[in-house]
Amino acid sequence: MNQRTGHLVPEEETVTLARVTGETGGDLVLRRVGAHYEIYSNGVFLMDTRDGTSEREMVRASLNALPQGRSHARVLIGGLGVGFSTREALDHSRVARVDVVELEPQVIAWHEEELGEAADFVHHDPRCRVYNEDIVAWLAKAAAKSEPARYDVICLDTDNGPDWTVVENNNRLYEAAGLERLTRLLAPEGVLSFWSANAVESFEKLLREHFEVVEVVEVTVARGVPDTVYLASKPLAERSA
Repeated sequence: MNQRTGHLVPEEETVTLARVTGETGGDLVLRRVGAHYEIYSNGVFLMDTRDGTSEREMVRASLNALPQGRSHARVLIGGLGVGFSTREALDHSRVARVDVVELEPQVIAWHEEELGEAADFVHHDPRCRVYNEDIVAWLAKAAAKSEPARYDVICLDTDNGPDWTVVENNNRLYEAAGLERLTRLLAPEGVLSFWSANAVESFEKLLREHFEVVEVVEVTVARGVPDTVYLASKPLAERSA
């Protein structure tokens, strides 16, 4: 019921479009609710296509934090999801290439179908490459190269936050060793960013121990506490080297 008018509001039709076993062994579900799509893992809500404001802000703020005049930026995004982060990067005038690492092959496959409409089929853009791999393993392999590829912006939209990972192994991304590995893939004066569903003081403290510049951006959401985006640049290890 609409609380202002007192009129009954029809419930949005909910349709389960796909139900598969995910890479972690859990139940991965794609639903359409009215005009929007939702993804669940083992009954836990992961993401939907209703808004995406904070995911877009993470990418936009990261690119805007690059040195003035830098163009042809290379962007790495951890997590394809519904594609909002990737779409924001591809639509930015500074970006020349976007690499995306997504664990779930079915999420990638859903972008060939109805889910792809939400972000205008990002994977069809010739500047975009999607890797179906575990982000922790992919980063380890990339950083281990003698001359690793460097990214101007690295955005991790992989979990619900440092204290609420979708996959247990992902906690490595938010530890000191994980930050050092990410730094190895960061171009000079590049920007590293993390999306979180809530503020995590211990993670902010860790970032400040490893980076000269750390910015915390709060993004208001319709319900609950604000989403939080962490931006980090100028690794302290490089300044002491």
